Amino acid sequence: MAILHGSWVKLDQRGILQGARSSHAIAVVGQKVYAFGGEFEPRVPVDNKLHVYDLDTLAWSVADVSGNTPPPRVGVTMAAVGETIYVFGGRDAERNELNELYSFDTKTNNWALISSGDIGPPNRSYHSMTADDRNVYVFGDCGVAGRLNDLWAFDVVDGKWAELPSPGESCKGRGGPGLTVAQGKIWVVYGFAGMEVDDVHFFNLAQKTWAQVETSGLKPTARSVFSTCLIGKHIIVYGGEIDPSDQGHMGAGQFSGELYALDTETLSWTRLDDKVDSGDHPGPRGWCAFAGASRGSQEGLLVYGGNSPSNDRLDDIFFLALAQN
Repeated sequence: MAILHGSWVKLDQRGILQGARSSHAIAVVGQKVYAFGGEFEPRVPVDNKLHVYDLDTLAWSVADVSGNTPPPRVGVTMAAVGETIYVFGGRDAERNELNELYSFDTKTNNWALISSGDIGPPNRSYHSMTADDRNVYVFGDCGVAGRLNDLWAFDVVDGKWAELPSPGESCKGRGGPGLTVAQGKIWVVYGFAGMEVDDVHFFNLAQKTWAQVETSGLKPTARSVFSTCLIGKHIIVYGGEIDPSDQGHMGAGQFSGELYALDTETLSWTRLDDKVDSGDHPGPRGWCAFAGASRGSQEGLLVYGGNSPSNDRLDDIFFLALAQN
């Protein structure tokens, strides 16, 4: 039986550094990492520049953009379909929840506002977002009137939003869950629903039905705002908040530095050996920007910045290479 294991490397950073931040987002197109949004001080958006990190040269730059640039925001999400990046929601400097969907064409460096107002999902921040070859999916969290558990799909070909069936009370409204597409299903993993939770649900895209799944193995403790990606059939979970701060978003809770994988076929969790004692390990953190990425022939998880147990925002970048042997 093949054993999945991970190896972290801390990446150098050159060029125009964008500085420490959390509650931001990244999307990867080819060997370019696009970063947007975030905060250095709690709830204060830093800027609305689109920062670009080259995985080959390890250098940052600021994209020279045109079009309708999104205003600064925190708790925002990004996902890439082909060479186009989609940015949805977040919270502005006046702490208003937002619901605009923007696209960014990485070939022309042009921003476009696609939907807003009554079109598409209601206003929200600190939600989760993922994509497949045709659709961008948005799930959860902080809406105007509380935590959400609705699931929406934006068809990038037809240019239309569709609200998918609700999971009902079995999957409570939550923020900071893992959200991935695997095995023809959209997976909702853990999250914060007034407390850290450890349930796993999926929405079957063909049958249009929800199910809560029972997992086995060495499962992670309840957590939210962790970094995640899909590698093969495995949902990778790194870090996250395992105990919230009594100061809410103004303070740091207790964070994990653990690494787990959920096999979406066997529904079994595995705690991965990722050399915690190495100097390249990112350590405990949450509220990071993250995405699946490739370096050379290796697939893995890219983690950028986030919040530390001391409530300091971070500015480092790590790549977790995953392999089986």
